[in-house]
Amino acid sequence: MSAPVEKILAIQFKYLGDAVFITPALRALKEHWPDAELHVLVAAEVAPLLEHLPWIHRVWALPRTRGRARLRESLPFVRTLRGEHFSRVVDFGGNDRGSIMSFLSGAPIRLGPVDKKRLLQKFGYTQTVPTATLPPSWVQHHLGLLAAWQVPTPRSLHLEIAADPALAAEAARLLPADRVLCHLGTSQPRKEWPPARWQEFYRLARAAGYHLVFSSGTNAREQALLTELKKLEPEAPMLPKTASLKLFLAVLKHAKAVVAGDTGPLHFAAGLRVPIVGLFATGDSLLKAAPVYPSPNVVRGGECFCDAKQLHSATCADGCPCIAGIRAEEVLARLKAVC
Repeated sequence: MSAPVEKILAIQFKYLGDAVFITPALRALKEHWPDAELHVLVAAEVAPLLEHLPWIHRVWALPRTRGRARLRESLPFVRTLRGEHFSRVVDFGGNDRGSIMSFLSGAPIRLGPVDKKRLLQKFGYTQTVPTATLPPSWVQHHLGLLAAWQVPTPRSLHLEIAADPALAAEAARLLPADRVLCHLGTSQPRKEWPPARWQEFYRLARAAGYHLVFSSGTNAREQALLTELKKLEPEAPMLPKTASLKLFLAVLKHAKAVVAGDTGPLHFAAGLRVPIVGLFATGDSLLKAAPVYPSPNVVRGGECFCDAKQLHSATCADGCPCIAGIRAEEVLARLKAVC
């Protein structure tokens, strides 16, 4: 009788961009156990990032509402998940939701990172790694966690996601060929290049023969950035508001290049292997993104007060975002270098 197929479950319950940064670690698991079924558990809104990767056996999309349990949907989901009889689980996030789902999976081997072992984590994991011992770079952080299982570094450290090929025609309609997509919004205002700088870049890039289209997140604050840019530069083309992550990924895949701050769409584009130019406000942000973004793909802001004071506010501590020090000429030079 042949041995049962090993099943591995990887869990990540964080933001959209964080899910992209686990893909080198997922590939390391698959390379180390090539015959194993690799499953990934993420929040439902994150699932489109991973569900078209052919080497992932299944993506489990957990219904989630921030701050509220959804027991009616979750309990049948957990029963089905537990029925897979996973041999081992790794929770890359190390938060309460991940530790609970690790325990409920029923796997005999459960690995997670911990800052300070809380009650949930004592039950959730059978193996832990202190977060303080892991590298600050997200890619190396996740690989450092897997070292507890003697999983070696994968052959490549690049991010990897896939767009739905069925949406390619719709993406081409929304973003005509040979367009550079510029994404204004991020999760934190201190990471956002001001609209006035985007206006300068638009004029320089247009004079250099580039065709730009601008986009932002769907929330009101990020959409206001597009409105402000439109007032400054009425002729600047804007991508229609796209609520579907699946469609937005297809649009990114269709772009000639993507220019954005340290935010999910920049990481998505890198995972789709689209040429990128990343605008990084602080050394802390760039350190966490290493080694994904080599110097030709990055423009860094000036000296950062927030870095020196180790502040983690969403807004810049001195009232003027360090990213504003990036000049439009620098960004155009990087764009010319990548495409």
